[in-house]
Amino acid sequence: MNSAKPSLQCWAALAATVLVIACADPGPGGAQPAQSVVGTLSSVDTRGFRKALVPVAFAFPRDHGAHPAFKTEWWYLTGNLSTADGRRFGYQLTLFRVAVTPEPPASASAWATNQTYMAHFAVTDVDGEAFYHDERFARGALGLAGVSATPFRAWLEDWRVSEDTGSATRGCDSCLNLRIAAGNDEATIALVLTSTKPAVRHGDNGLSQKSATPGNASYYYSLTRLATEGTIQIGTQTHAVTGHSWFDHEWSTSALEDDQAGWDWFSLQLSGHTELMLFRLRARDPEVADFVSGSFVASDGRVSRLHPGDFTIEVLDSWTSAATGVAYPAQWRVRIPQHGLVLEVTPRIQRQELNAAFRYWEGAVSATGRHRARPISGEGYVELTGYQ
Repeated sequence: MNSAKPSLQCWAALAATVLVIACADPGPGGAQPAQSVVGTLSSVDTRGFRKALVPVAFAFPRDHGAHPAFKTEWWYLTGNLSTADGRRFGYQLTLFRVAVTPEPPASASAWATNQTYMAHFAVTDVDGEAFYHDERFARGALGLAGVSATPFRAWLEDWRVSEDTGSATRGCDSCLNLRIAAGNDEATIALVLTSTKPAVRHGDNGLSQKSATPGNASYYYSLTRLATEGTIQIGTQTHAVTGHSWFDHEWSTSALEDDQAGWDWFSLQLSGHTELMLFRLRARDPEVADFVSGSFVASDGRVSRLHPGDFTIEVLDSWTSAATGVAYPAQWRVRIPQHGLVLEVTPRIQRQELNAAFRYWEGAVSATGRHRARPISGEGYVELTGYQ
C-alpha cells in the first residue's frame, strides 16, 4: 500500500519511518527489528496534505509522475516470466515516495528536501524454490532518488523504471512502454515492458475508497497487462525470459483505520486476456465486515467495478514462516458470481516473505478455475500485511 495498498496507497508512508529506523542504533546483535506496517500506517500525521476526496480527471502523461501535494505514493511492478524451456520466475520492483512535510524546506542546500524514497526488489526462482529480496532508502535530493513525468522516470540510485521513448504506444495516452533494471549480488533484472491495454481506473473512476471515512482513499490506476521480455540473472547464470507484468500507481494521504488489521491484495492476469484486481482491508473484529473492492477487466478493456457483496475470498490453507514465525494465508478460493468466475489461487512457492525493515508477504501465484463453465487459468501476485 506498500497505504492500504491493494488498496495500497499508504505503503509509501512507511519510508519516513524507515529512514529513521535505518539510521537508529541497532539492537542486540546489530540487527534492526522489523517494523509493523499496520502500526506505522495507523499513526501517520496527514495535516497539511491534500486528500483523495472526489474523483478527478486523470491527465496523462502528467499523472504517471509524482503528486507531491499528497503524502504518499508508489509505483509498483510485478510479473510472471519464463524461459524458452519453461523455467519460471516472478519479480517485484516498487518505488515508494513519502513527503515528510507538506512544503519543501526553506533552504538553499543541495541536500534539502521534504521527499524521501524507499524501494523494494524481489525475485522468485520458482523451479529453484528460492526467493531473493532487497531494499533501499534515499532522500529526494542530489539525484539520489526521484520521479519525472515527461518522459516518465522513477529511480532510486541505479534501480530504475523509465519510459521507453523509442517505442510507440499506438495513440494510447495512458499507456506506458517501460524499461526496468534492479538487483543485487544474488539476483538482477533487466526487462522491457510493452503496454497491451490502456490504464484501468479503479473504484469510482480512479477514486479508490479504503474505508467509509471521507478522504480515506487513494487515486489508483493500473496497467494490467504489459508484454515483457529481457533477462533475469541468478548468481552468475543469466536467463532470457518472456511473460507479462502488472503496473500500479497510487497516491493518497490516507492511513489505516484503527479497526483495520491489514490487507490482502490480488492482481491476476487470466486466460482470455482478462484481468482481476481485488483487495480487502481486514477488520480487527471478526464480527465486522472487511472493507473490500475490486475491478474485473474484460478482454476489450471494459472495466466492471466490484463492490462489497460481489465477491468472496475464502482461505483454504496457511503457511508459517520459519524465519519469523508469522502465519500467512497460502491458498484462496475467489468467487465472483456475477461473472460466473471461480478461481483457486496458489503461491508458486510459499517462501515469499520480505523480512526487511517492514515485514510482509508478497509473491507470485498461479490460478485455475472456471469462467462461465469454461476452464480458466492465470497467474499474478498477492500481497499480505498485518499478520502476526
